[in-house]
Amino acid sequence: MGLNYYGLRATNATYTVNFLNLIPVVIFIIAIILRLEKLRLNTRPGMMKIGTIICVGGTMVISLYKGKLLHLWPTHLLTPAQLRAIGCESAGSPNHHNILIGTLFLCGSCLSYAFWFIIQAKVSKEFPSKYFSTMLACLLGTIQAVVLRIAVDRDPSAWALHRDLQLLTIVYADES
Repeated sequence: MGLNYYGLRATNATYTVNFLNLIPVVIFIIAIILRLEKLRLNTRPGMMKIGTIICVGGTMVISLYKGKLLHLWPTHLLTPAQLRAIGCESAGSPNHHNILIGTLFLCGSCLSYAFWFIIQAKVSKEFPSKYFSTMLACLLGTIQAVVLRIAVDRDPSAWALHRDLQLLTIVYADES
């Protein structure tokens, strides 16, 4: 999830959501490569799997297509000062500085999710203690998050908690 957030920070929301939509397809492709799933194109479920891949691919093409913008009515609702305040240099161009790094983060997030779901399915079949495996997963996730945070932002002040929306977000995320 951390890779997904860092990818979102460097790209935009539409681009990031497309990578989240790719996770089931990547899981399916990895499962076929690892021989955990059989394709069987001559059966109805096999044809539905190929249809799903085609539909997701079509959705990706439509959402990433950069065609002409249609301005049916005036859309200049924010002043230039307001656009700069929210991080936009000009109307319609958010200040996302490094799309290559963001794409790499999003690809890593997509692959991590895919492998996590595959491993989780295998572990739940083999490992008898579900609570212990959940605790181990949380511990390893914490270690990964710390390593990722250190790699991305080396500023020690970024680790400080303040009594603001960040602290409330952390408390809310732990409760849900």
